[in-house]
Amino acid sequence: MSRRNSAKKRDVLPDSRYSDIVVTKFINGLMLDGKKSIAESIFYSALNEIEKETGESGIEVFRLAMENVRPQLEVRSRRIGGATYQVPVEVRKERQQTLAIRWLVNYTRQRKEYGMIEKLKKELIAASRNEGGAVKKKDDTYKAAEANRAFAHYKW
Repeated sequence: MSRRNSAKKRDVLPDSRYSDIVVTKFINGLMLDGKKSIAESIFYSALNEIEKETGESGIEVFRLAMENVRPQLEVRSRRIGGATYQVPVEVRKERQQTLAIRWLVNYTRQRKEYGMIEKLKKELIAASRNEGGAVKKKDDTYKAAEANRAFAHYKW
């Protein structure tokens, strides 16, 4: 991390199909080795299969899944007088979005199904129903924040 200047925020162009910046960020998080066209085809195919399976709009299922995975609270380590406390803090909007994307992609990759399209489809459907690994991760971070609520006065 540079001590001189803070990193500049880069603008992300909206995706071609839905004109949504969050979709572009998700595709970028899904991408491996710079292969964006493959990541796009995986994402759009998963949304098409979600529409076939559930009958709902694939993009709406995606947005609901993102909303269900966004964390409101998290714990940050704070060293005070030789002791380290886990202090609960609210999460900024950008970080909520970044964590939701990261958790969805990580738990999608860990699923047991065959093929990334199938894995992504199942994880997005599960997250839209408040189930799945990404939602469990959000609940775990919330429980950790609640358990350490006594240290909330150490917020900086």
